[in-house]
Amino acid sequence: MSDSAQANLASAEAGTANKKLFAGVDMPVFLISGGALALFAVLALYDIKMVSDWVNAAFAASTKMFGAYWQVLLLLTFVIGLVLAMGRTGRVVLGGIKTPEMSMFKWVSVIMCTLLAGGGVFWAAAEPMAHFTSPPPLFGGETGTADAAYNALAQSFMHWGFLAWAILGSLTGIVYMHLHYEKGLPLKPRTLLYPVFGDKVMTGPFGAIVDSCCVLAVVAGTVGPIGFLGLQVSFGLEKLFGIPNTYTTQVSILVGLIGIYTLSAVSGVTRGIQILSSANVILAVVLMAFILIFGPTAFIFDSYLHSFGIYLDKFIPMATFRASPGWLDWWTVFFWGWFLGYGPLMAMFVARISRGRTIREMILLISVVAPIITCFWFTIVGGSGLAFELQNPGVISGPFTGFNLPAALLAITEQLPMGFLISVLFLILTTIFVATTGDSMTYAVSMVMTGTDHPQAAVRVFWGVMMGVVAALLISIGSGGISALQSFIVVTAVPVSLVLLPSLWTAPRIAKQMADEQGL
Repeated sequence: MSDSAQANLASAEAGTANKKLFAGVDMPVFLISGGALALFAVLALYDIKMVSDWVNAAFAASTKMFGAYWQVLLLLTFVIGLVLAMGRTGRVVLGGIKTPEMSMFKWVSVIMCTLLAGGGVFWAAAEPMAHFTSPPPLFGGETGTADAAYNALAQSFMHWGFLAWAILGSLTGIVYMHLHYEKGLPLKPRTLLYPVFGDKVMTGPFGAIVDSCCVLAVVAGTVGPIGFLGLQVSFGLEKLFGIPNTYTTQVSILVGLIGIYTLSAVSGVTRGIQILSSANVILAVVLMAFILIFGPTAFIFDSYLHSFGIYLDKFIPMATFRASPGWLDWWTVFFWGWFLGYGPLMAMFVARISRGRTIREMILLISVVAPIITCFWFTIVGGSGLAFELQNPGVISGPFTGFNLPAALLAITEQLPMGFLISVLFLILTTIFVATTGDSMTYAVSMVMTGTDHPQAAVRVFWGVMMGVVAALLISIGSGGISALQSFIVVTAVPVSLVLLPSLWTAPRIAKQMADEQGL
């Protein structure tokens, strides 16, 4: 065979391989979302100040124009979900099969680890301390007292409790499971708009833009924690082991993390993602039990009950608070934007793992049980910090000065018996938490690209590596890159929140229709 023939054959084989690699991939969505992310990274590397200025201006506009709408959207999502769960529609079986694919423990583990994410460890330590040292405007008053500690925990419960969880898959999970598994529509964000726009949104540029906005929001929301983890764990390794906190250390951590969550995503929902989530839950439960036994046990139980009572009593005032825009934008509205950005793809993932569950099971786990567990977790970690701070002022707030999240966590763990070992285990736990979010979101993004719940491995590998590489690029310019991205997350939540809006009325309609079909 001649050289030219061999070259032609090699070219043909490469073309065939590329076709196989991108077979079934929605190229417009792939190019728009991937291109926008790459452009953000390149511009940040070129001039981080310029990008930060743009993002901060967009952030301010987004929170001002959409903050109140987001608060109402989350509140209605939670309330409507509870109504559906408690009525006859609660007995509707979802997903087109009669028995669940996953055991209860594995299902709860995957839901908890994916939706709580890595932020649930560092924020659990830091947020109560932040509200303790600087009381929220709704509570105000003095600092340094037990009452200030209870109020601080109650405010943290608002940000990580019922409303935050409900938007991540309760009503939207119902819509996805009906339209995908029973009507055959693709598992893509645009499917949420099908009941409103019909076939118009399923083909053409409108649908591609919807999918791209949702992918960009969730990728930005995942890249942030991945990069942040590199900075946090590197800080911890220097403090605990004396390993220099350098860019090389941070990238080494990211490479290990990318390897873990990409392999997990490739192995699939029923293998790697389940195994990682189960290990995460077991380690978290062990650490919770240790702190409960050897930490400030009485304060933990007292503050959980008291603060949860405040949370329920002030639930509506906290959920609808609008009196201090400056505080609100960097706390409640920031969190709502972050969680909204995850909404459509988290709901896709929830739909993928919840087949055979009833509406009541799904909504009660996501909107009620998981938030209650999350609030207890925040009390164990953050409440211990508050107890130590009340006993010895400055022991936690001192290291936390300058909003140093990893320092707050390590300051708390150092106060416990076997503090060094517990600190190491918490770093491992945080890494696994971020890995479980990374693998599930890699899987979910790949589902959007292909429209199926079994996307090809090559697509999963691409997005897993892509998110890690962008995180590495952004931390190369310091924490400013990750900070800009975290503000950018809120900006991307604007179009996504509009995609989630129709589920307020389409989910109840679908639930009633399915209840009739199932003779309930």
